[in-house]
Amino acid sequence: MTGKEFRSGYVAIIGRPNVGKSTLINRVLGQKLCITSRRPQTTRHRILGIKTDDDSQLIYVDTPGLHIDDKKAMNRYMNRAAASSIDDVDVILFVVDGMNWTDEDEKVLERLKVSAKAPVILVINKMDKLADKEVMLPHIQKLSAQFDYANVFPISARKGMNLDELEKQIKQLVPEGDLIFPEDQITDRSSRFLAAELVREQLFRHLGQELPYSITVEIEQFDDEKDLYRIGAVIYVERDGQKAIVIGKKGDLLKSVGKDARIEMQSLFGHKVFLRLWVKVREGWGDNERMLKNLGYNDEL
Repeated sequence: MTGKEFRSGYVAIIGRPNVGKSTLINRVLGQKLCITSRRPQTTRHRILGIKTDDDSQLIYVDTPGLHIDDKKAMNRYMNRAAASSIDDVDVILFVVDGMNWTDEDEKVLERLKVSAKAPVILVINKMDKLADKEVMLPHIQKLSAQFDYANVFPISARKGMNLDELEKQIKQLVPEGDLIFPEDQITDRSSRFLAAELVREQLFRHLGQELPYSITVEIEQFDDEKDLYRIGAVIYVERDGQKAIVIGKKGDLLKSVGKDARIEMQSLFGHKVFLRLWVKVREGWGDNERMLKNLGYNDEL
């Protein structure tokens, strides 16, 4: 696997919130690694997804969406995590949402113009939602004129459209080299981290518009009992009123979150899971740099 033709390298996936970066990495890897939801800013950390085959090892870096609003400490953290991923990679995938070009897309492009040292591929996602494909060509031409892209790929991450061709292009751009990670490793993240993310994903999905950005999750217990993972997770909110919302009437919402998160954990870990959830108030955690570090938001700072 480490012959002359073997290639390996890092591929940063960047873009504004809610353009499908996490869906793309999950589809490329062929399994769920990064949490997803229809709400923007679901991803808060950089996560490595590692794909190894006979001729390459591609290490995809999923990043939080770059966004304009950086008033809160959490938003500043996510912007730094995303921006720092542009450095020291071999390829950058700049993901945009179909025909939608916003001020936040423009902000990402301006950062690329200043900071990008690696080849940049423009990835136009969600093409399956475009009814009139003929309008796409002028749009591609317009975007291509804005920057010296290595290539432009219209794709659908959700349906897997054109991803094989995209991956072939990435392989051509990464350098020849040996394995960087063991060939059976799929991520640099721990099981504890992934468990917390899966709980947070279900909170995003069950709470809808209400308060997912005021919530974080910390794993207090993760015991491997051979054929069972015994996991205890604390859900932190910022105010007392939010605690009641997360718990729900007679605890129904929290039970549903726990049930769905447990199912996702069992699928990812390949083990039976016993999961217990608690909800606690920690005022102002999302706008306090010290609290963020204590809650694990310190790996990219």
